Amino acid sequence: MNPNESLVARLKGEARLRPRGNRFEDFTPGLRFTHHWGRTITEADNTLFSTLTLHYNPHYTNLAFAQAHGHRATPVNPLLVFNTVFGLTVEDLSEGGGPFLGVESLVYGVTVYPGDTVYASSEVLSARISENRPGFGIVTWATRGINQRDEEVISYQRSNLVRRRK
Repeated sequence: MNPNESLVARLKGEARLRPRGNRFEDFTPGLRFTHHWGRTITEADNTLFSTLTLHYNPHYTNLAFAQAHGHRATPVNPLLVFNTVFGLTVEDLSEGGGPFLGVESLVYGVTVYPGDTVYASSEVLSARISENRPGFGIVTWATRGINQRDEEVISYQRSNLVRRRK
C-alpha cells in the first residue's frame, strides 16, 4: 500500500464532522452581527460580473458613457453590490442550511465605485417556528452594507428557513 494512501485512510477515519453556521435557536430578535472581512470591489470584478450576467448597461462597462452621465468613474453594477454584501452575511446567517425565502425593502444608497470596500452588518428582526417544515424556523434579518467611509451603500431585509437543533 502506498504510504500516502494509509495516511489518507487514517485521516478520514479520525475526521469528525462539525456543523457549520448558526441554527434557529441562535437567532433572537435584536441580536446584531458585524460580519467580518469586507470586500474591495475592483474594476475587473465589475466588468466580469456585468458581462457574465449579460448586464450590458454601458454605465457599468464604459467609462466615457458613465462620465457623460455624471459619474466620476464607472460605477459598480448594483446587483454586484447586492451579491457582495449578501455573500458577506452567509457565514453568520445562513450557512447552517435552509432555503432562501426572499428579499424585501431593498434600497441602494451611495454609488459604489471600483476600489471601494464594502462591509456588512445584520440584525435579527424576527424568528418563528415553521408551521409547514418540521425541523425548521423562519428567520428575517435586516442587513446594511456600508463602504470604507461608513456611507450606506445598500440595505434590505431577507428571510431564510433555518435548521433547528431540536
